[in-house]
Amino acid sequence: MADSAIEKAGMEPTTRQITSSSQSRPSTSSTTRNAEDLREEAQRNNPNGTAKAVGISVQQAEADFADLQRELSHMSRASRTRSHGDNENGQVEGGLSEEAFEQFDLEAVLRGDLEAEREAGIRPKHIGVYWDGLTVKGLGGQTNYVKTFPDAFIDFFDVITPIARMLVEATLLDNFKGVCKAGEMVLVLGKPGSGCTTFLKTIANQRYGYTGVTGEVLYGPFNEKEFVQYRGEAVYNEEDDVHHPTLTVEQTLGFALDVKIPGKLPAGINKQQFKDKVITTLLRMFNIEHTAKTIVGNSFVRGVSGGERKRVSIAEMLVTNACVLSWDNSTRGLDASTALDFAKSLRVQTDLYKTSTFVSLYQASENIYSLFDKVMVIDEGRQVYYGPTSEARAYFEGLGFLPRPRQTTPDYVTGCTDSYERKYQTGRSADNAPHNPTTLEAAFRESKFAKGLDEEMTLYKQKLSEDTDKYEDFRVAIRDQKRRGASKKSAYSVAFHQQVWALMKRQFLLKRQDILALILSWLRNIIIAIVLGTLYLNLGHTSANAFSKGGLLFISLLHNVFSAFSELAGTMLGRAVVNKHRAYAFHRPSALSWCFPLIVYFMTNLARDAGAFFTFYLLLLSANMSMTLFFRILGCISPDFDYAVKFATVGITLMITTTGYLIQYQSEQVWLRWIYYINVVGLSFSALMENEFSRSTLTCTAESLIPAGPEYTDIQHQVCTLAGSSPGTLQISGSDYIEKGFSYSPGELWRDWGIVAALIVFFLAMNIVAGEYVRHGMGGNQAKVFQKPNAEREKLNEELQRKREEKRKNRAEESDSSELNIKSESILTWEDLCYEGSGPGWHAPPARSRKTTLLDVLAARKNIGVITGDILVDGVKPGKEFQRGTSYAEQLDVHDPTQTIREALRFSADLRQPFETPREEKYRYVEEIIALLEMETFADAIIGSPEAGLTVEQRKRVTIGVELAAKPELLLFLDEPTSGLDSQSAFNIVRFLKKLAAAGQAILCTIHQPNAALFENFDRLLLLKSGGRCVYFGDIGKDAYILRDYLKRHGAVAKDTDNVAEFMLEAIGAGSSPRIGNRDWADIWADSPELANVKDAISQMKEERKAAGAQRNPELEKEYASPLWHQVKVVVHRANLAHWRTPNYLFTRLFNHFVIALLTGLTFLNLDNSRQSLQYTVFVMFQVTVLPALIISQIEVMYHVKRALFFREQSSKMYSSFVFTTSLVVAEMPYSILCAVSFFLPLYYIPGLQTEASRAGYQFLIVLITEIFSVTMGQALSALTPSLFISSQFDPFIMVTFSLFCGVTIPAPQMPAGYRTWLYELNPFTRLISGMVVTALHDLPVECAGPELNAFQAPPNMTCGEYMEPFFKRGGPGYLVDTATQACQYCAFKVGDEFYGPLGLSFDHRWRDAGIFIAFIGSNLIILFVASRFLNFNKR
Repeated sequence: MADSAIEKAGMEPTTRQITSSSQSRPSTSSTTRNAEDLREEAQRNNPNGTAKAVGISVQQAEADFADLQRELSHMSRASRTRSHGDNENGQVEGGLSEEAFEQFDLEAVLRGDLEAEREAGIRPKHIGVYWDGLTVKGLGGQTNYVKTFPDAFIDFFDVITPIARMLVEATLLDNFKGVCKAGEMVLVLGKPGSGCTTFLKTIANQRYGYTGVTGEVLYGPFNEKEFVQYRGEAVYNEEDDVHHPTLTVEQTLGFALDVKIPGKLPAGINKQQFKDKVITTLLRMFNIEHTAKTIVGNSFVRGVSGGERKRVSIAEMLVTNACVLSWDNSTRGLDASTALDFAKSLRVQTDLYKTSTFVSLYQASENIYSLFDKVMVIDEGRQVYYGPTSEARAYFEGLGFLPRPRQTTPDYVTGCTDSYERKYQTGRSADNAPHNPTTLEAAFRESKFAKGLDEEMTLYKQKLSEDTDKYEDFRVAIRDQKRRGASKKSAYSVAFHQQVWALMKRQFLLKRQDILALILSWLRNIIIAIVLGTLYLNLGHTSANAFSKGGLLFISLLHNVFSAFSELAGTMLGRAVVNKHRAYAFHRPSALSWCFPLIVYFMTNLARDAGAFFTFYLLLLSANMSMTLFFRILGCISPDFDYAVKFATVGITLMITTTGYLIQYQSEQVWLRWIYYINVVGLSFSALMENEFSRSTLTCTAESLIPAGPEYTDIQHQVCTLAGSSPGTLQISGSDYIEKGFSYSPGELWRDWGIVAALIVFFLAMNIVAGEYVRHGMGGNQAKVFQKPNAEREKLNEELQRKREEKRKNRAEESDSSELNIKSESILTWEDLCYEGSGPGWHAPPARSRKTTLLDVLAARKNIGVITGDILVDGVKPGKEFQRGTSYAEQLDVHDPTQTIREALRFSADLRQPFETPREEKYRYVEEIIALLEMETFADAIIGSPEAGLTVEQRKRVTIGVELAAKPELLLFLDEPTSGLDSQSAFNIVRFLKKLAAAGQAILCTIHQPNAALFENFDRLLLLKSGGRCVYFGDIGKDAYILRDYLKRHGAVAKDTDNVAEFMLEAIGAGSSPRIGNRDWADIWADSPELANVKDAISQMKEERKAAGAQRNPELEKEYASPLWHQVKVVVHRANLAHWRTPNYLFTRLFNHFVIALLTGLTFLNLDNSRQSLQYTVFVMFQVTVLPALIISQIEVMYHVKRALFFREQSSKMYSSFVFTTSLVVAEMPYSILCAVSFFLPLYYIPGLQTEASRAGYQFLIVLITEIFSVTMGQALSALTPSLFISSQFDPFIMVTFSLFCGVTIPAPQMPAGYRTWLYELNPFTRLISGMVVTALHDLPVECAGPELNAFQAPPNMTCGEYMEPFFKRGGPGYLVDTATQACQYCAFKVGDEFYGPLGLSFDHRWRDAGIFIAFIGSNLIILFVASRFLNFNKR
């Protein structure tokens, strides 16, 4: 089967939907006929639409534009006259729609209309750009080797190397010069990495991230420093589309307009009308009206398509109404016709508003190229041409470079800078023609264009002093467009308070539209409140409940404080969206809904006093706001998420340990106490305790009374063991309790709250400063990272380089033949194929052509929706091996970022080629693929992420390589393999595909923006229109003569100079222009003899291959190429390597373990045998319960990232879900043991707990079990949920539940029976706490310190020993310091067992508890394996 192309017809929703009826209404009026004639005449006379005359004549451009305006308005009027009688169901049939030319009035509409503007006294803003000696330097490039786990330790302590690296500079742009007058368009061309982006950013005065920018740059008469106050007038549109994914298209543009609507508007129009009109016009101009209410989305949130998202970015930049525009590869993801429409709209905007426009484009067509005035060609940071577009081709031909047949000018001049791609004319070679950036630059410096440029720059500079009126207009226009209240010196159009208001509105929309997060956070708050309320139900004002009340207040505070932790991730993720004043939108009532305090407060019977309740609410609210701002500061100042988590871990641990609950203020180390006074959690907790206990008097209950029993009835000779009690009374003042027990003074409540309020103000100020001045994530793609070389790889790479050099020398004789020999005889046929999407949230906009959907269906990748029709291999239905026998290079390049290219290809070959094939043979084939895809120089480069790793084009090659390494027996599918690539890379990839086809590989490929040179490589074309209907399927022919003939027969005649790939889309109405002819092209195809021929051919093929199909035995087919043990071996090896090469992930986890253990250990430094130390020992053990909270969130991120990769690899039948799950569990184990050790040592030995092996060994075992339990629970939870967001919503609830019901914050006997009988027993933490506490306290002698002794008087004539004898005989705990006196001093515990006995714990059960804890790990693993096998979240 031959190599085929699926071309698009409006894959992006750029077309009005065309009616699918086979009949069209004939024209009835002569006006309509005239409009038709006019349109055809206009097309003949003006094939490039708004193409300007080449050269740099502004006068000529204006004349052309005036002619075009007259012609268009005439046609538009004629079209409007006929549109009433010739529209059927709202669709335009064969004529011009009014909307087709609406775009030409875009800029007039943006500011009302040019005439209206002049009448309103709005001045024009005309600014040219001049640059001379422009040199840009950045951080020096050097070979970077991949970081592994040990490197993380070195990097953490190594401060010298980063500084040394910063001293090494590399020149990114070298001595550029030129001028772009107002009203000119400059096309910037160069290979990826040559410096196009650097030039565009620098010329737009965006200089951050570069170590030095020198040379003179003038914006009109202003230098770059003076122009900073006008920074909104020079804007840069980056290649990637960064938006808030949950805002709709309309809201995104609305926000941009809120902060950019000029202060002075044309008469008779208000701000809202202006805003509505601009949004409507922009949506119409880019044909995305149907997306107005659709969310923008991103790679994780489903929204508009990639091409539509690109158009939103373009529209958003047009809203700025700037004078200097830099567009970086803005047609990426757009189809050919839409890309041309975009370029035309830029031309019109530039002509009308005299903007200075700079555009870099990959794969620019000849039609687009002809719209530009000047072209700049860059080669490795050198300016090798800057001059008229019309003369660039002749200039490079004059240097001796040979163009390829049908090569477009942009492709040709870019190719001249590629040492591997350029070819010399006969008689010319590298010896007598330019052959590198230096010689190319030297040739340009000596050319007439350089001399002409010097003259032009001199004249321009002279004219600057003459055009003072023009620049005064500019200043006045800038002043006029500022709204009331905006500073004259500010770069912003609206005042600070208006920006805050606009951001608050946007933040409200973001929260409202993220409805799932909102509902889940409310539900979580209410459920946790109810659980807390029922657990601490109706607490009495007694000594028995005093400790529980403290626990309740502590947990309520922690829950509200740490619900703000999500701000850390939000701030880090929101950083890419330019969102400086995010700090002002700090309204987060959703997280701290009034429900929580209301439910908790009244269910638990806290002080029934209105003042007390509102103080309680105020304190929780203040703490939440303060911590929200604190986490945002961490998000702003941290270079990446790992650092943010490290900072947060240190901060949170210090806050919790110095709060005063776990260890009281008076017992803290003196050198840690100062933290309390800047600790929001500590201050809020003390205020909550003061608020509650200063209003109550506690009654001593029997269990707190010493001695207690039937013999003891005289309160004068008894004492309460609660802190603050006095002998001879059952009543204890709450104020005395907190003063003696916690060192809190009731009069300090409002002082503490005042400090919290001051901290809020301080954090808010820090947010503003950090948001304004701290910049991260604004650099470009970093240098490549390589695997460290070894002997085997060095040998392989030398062999690859040797072959490459041979090929280069023999290039003249090179043909399309290849060493590859692919045996593929089977034939895939499909007939009457229909797909109806279904499933939650499935939406199919009518204007997409569904190319990707077709590939998904044919490659058996769809698992939702209904497929009807026949897909047959050799006349029979595909079996289990089909997905393995076909390769599918998908549009998104999803790879394991830690693998090298060679490893990724070998992994694919190992698992997808037949198991019987020797490994050496598989690996030899991989080397051939590397050579075929020309990846010899970076075969050992780490793939990385798009932000830091291989370039877009290199990643695309890896995607194709991974699929080729599988040696597909049947078919290779490729979905838009050239999208996002420069024209040279696109040509190379199509050339590789041609080689594969020549070697026997059948290929089905969708393609975007193909130029003539690309298009002619394909044998057949399958052309689809919007709605997925077929328009043509058949041969293309040399010079596309078969396709041209077909189009011609049905009324669409292409000129010889037309690129057929663009023309056919315009002909069927895929762009903004209407289709040619009065019949739907899908209907024409349905009735054509060509379709009948295709059906006959399919029947013949099925007949021919019937015998081959009959020989297949479905029962013998294997789903996977290799057996289970081999899959486990290969995949586990990769998972181990991936973890080893993800040092940040592992080091952050290890760091967090060590820091928490160290800070806890130091807080409880050298515990003695006192009574208070018993409680502190329990709290040390309780710190082990922090581990799951630390680990789970990290594990979930890793699992979801790896699962996304698994979904792609599973669809190719590489390995099973069992193998995937096993690999992740095994890879985590070594690091879990390491983390357990690093956590246990400081936590256990710094407080001075028992060192004998039977105790320390058991405690370490429990820590290790907890570590593994946390890992497996995180993975199980992730396997049960569709996304990271959903799984992370369960984390707080699970952690709170586990911590509440383990018996520490409220002892088991005091729990309501309903909870005690099941939640307490089913809680894994119950086993952790009970095992660790009894092991630590068993047989531990207790010696009370002086303040811990309870003093009381024995009755007259009795010693203390005689008086207490009945109490001790009954098994009463504790001891007397002196039995012979009457002034008794009693210690509540004699041995540790007496402390935990009343809690229902027993030393005899510790190994049983450890066994049950291990069983919880088993249940996690069962859930994990079952969920990953049977839950399918990969809906497509």
